[in-house]
Amino acid sequence: MLNVELTHPDLLQALASSGHGTKVLIADGNYPHNTGAPAGASRIALNLRPGLLTVDQILEVLAVSMPIEAAETMTTEDGSEAPCVDGYRRILGPGVPFLGHERFAFYEAARHSDVAVLIASGDQRQYANLLLTIGVRTSGSSLPGA
Repeated sequence: MLNVELTHPDLLQALASSGHGTKVLIADGNYPHNTGAPAGASRIALNLRPGLLTVDQILEVLAVSMPIEAAETMTTEDGSEAPCVDGYRRILGPGVPFLGHERFAFYEAARHSDVAVLIASGDQRQYANLLLTIGVRTSGSSLPGA
């Protein structure tokens, strides 16, 4: 039994296979999950029903499970930051830089070969997609005796 917050077996495997610079997409319920990431990316379905799970709920677990170097978001039609980004900033803290992309530029970034994991959420908010870059683990091992 694991003593960590993240226990989803397929997601654990996908993240453990990723390294520094790899990107993880948490996609909202409106995102084209099958075509919106590279064909070789692991696809993890956490979209249990509309509204569950949200991008924020998934991000809360990922934020304590892996180092996050940067975040990319989809901007609204007028180029402004979507309201959901405030929650992402709160969860990730001030040390994580954010970059906003207009919708089609975000799709292009999410289809890049460095995106290794797509997590499908049930989030119904528009523009709730979040692309995370995995950072470097800077602390030593948390295993006893290591």
